[in-house]
Amino acid sequence: MSAAAYSPDLSVVTTLAPKARPGFVQTRSVEAITSRALSYLRAGFSIHFRGPAGTGKTTLALHAAALLNRPTVMITGDEDMMTSTLVGTQHGYNYRKVVDRFIHTVTKLEESADKCWADHRLTTACREGYTLIYDEFTRSRPEANNVLLSVLEEGLLVLPAQNQDEPYIKVHPNFRVIFTSNPQEYAGVHEAQDALGDRIITIDVGHADSDLEVSVAAARSGLSPAAVAPIVALVREFRETGEYDQTPTLRTTIMICRMMAQEGFQPSVDDPHFVQLCLDILGSKSTFTGKMDNKRAQQRKMLLSLLEHHCPSMAAATASEELATQADRNA
Repeated sequence: MSAAAYSPDLSVVTTLAPKARPGFVQTRSVEAITSRALSYLRAGFSIHFRGPAGTGKTTLALHAAALLNRPTVMITGDEDMMTSTLVGTQHGYNYRKVVDRFIHTVTKLEESADKCWADHRLTTACREGYTLIYDEFTRSRPEANNVLLSVLEEGLLVLPAQNQDEPYIKVHPNFRVIFTSNPQEYAGVHEAQDALGDRIITIDVGHADSDLEVSVAAARSGLSPAAVAPIVALVREFRETGEYDQTPTLRTTIMICRMMAQEGFQPSVDDPHFVQLCLDILGSKSTFTGKMDNKRAQQRKMLLSLLEHHCPSMAAATASEELATQADRNA
């Protein structure tokens, strides 16, 4: 993804020019979601990728925006978001001074100051027909998003009264919004109003399947699929245990694989650096107080057991392969 240079002028909205990532992993499930999203967007609807953390919602939003091949602006939901943050606000003054010396013995002076209006990202996107990515929009208070209701239904953006010269603008026919949200978050998240949900099409995004996780981890780390496969299996089984406070996602797998590639760790319990890496990253998904040392020890024991199963010692792996080969010969 490339972007234009940042401009300090508040009246200029920096746009992105999303490009499909060369190493973007395409599987049948990803292609199916992308195809559905594009069909809705091209039909004139805005869409909403909804799913837990680590499922690739923002990546999918950027990918869909790149395939639309339109300039893109991006905003992130926030508790302090207001309508003016989306639409625009007054920004400085235009000063005008007229000195009249038509009669040389008389000087007439006129001064005036007019407030300037600066469009913000939603207004610019509506006016120019850009794609707007509204990431984690449920982190904004619902009343801040009310301005989107007329935009998505009537195709009109109503501007605040401060902009006296232009009370509203007609939304460009190419304008689209791609929303993302995490319904499982509980901190700093608001429930989206029904009126907004009724105007968009929601696509639920779940955790990737094993094949997709292997492909993505290999692409993002530079390791071979065979090298990352046991790490994917390790993290997936840990996720299934439910013994954590924060769900281990594909990002967790990528962290381990990238450190393996950088430091040359071997995915085996024989490598103490690899074991410590996994304990650091996987163990951080749980929070223990000083009175929970026993629970911490139990989780460490469980993680070591998972490591021995998915990343066994070289000797054990060799012995297992020899037994499997001998069994095939006997059969």
